[in-house]
Amino acid sequence: QVQLVESGGASVQAGGSLKLSCEASGYTRRPNYMAWFRQGPGTEREGVAGIYTAEADGGPFVDDPWKGRFTIFQDHAKSTIYLEMNNLKPADTGVYYCAADWTSGYLLGTRNYKSWGRGTQVTVSS
Repeated sequence: QVQLVESGGASVQAGGSLKLSCEASGYTRRPNYMAWFRQGPGTEREGVAGIYTAEADGGPFVDDPWKGRFTIFQDHAKSTIYLEMNNLKPADTGVYYCAADWTSGYLLGTRNYKSWGRGTQVTVSS
């Protein structure tokens, strides 16, 4: 199972920016797909963005609520994916989790991943 460690969460004011990192390790075969999920206070975990680790398989994807403000990208040499978050809003507050080893189905489905990190807290104040 892939070990995932997120970092970069912080408290910022609305309109600010953050860059989250997720480093993957402990795998013998590189995960096929990695994604970022968000869980707000009292809400279900939801998919934010995902990326194929092999570019030939497809491009990055950011779900509609965050499109235009968030960008997902990767650094193969560091086995790390990133989530660049701009123009942050209080509604973006939550714990952001990294996931890897997509199994099947919807690429941003929470049930479709075998490996999860512990999360990093993002708090956006108005």
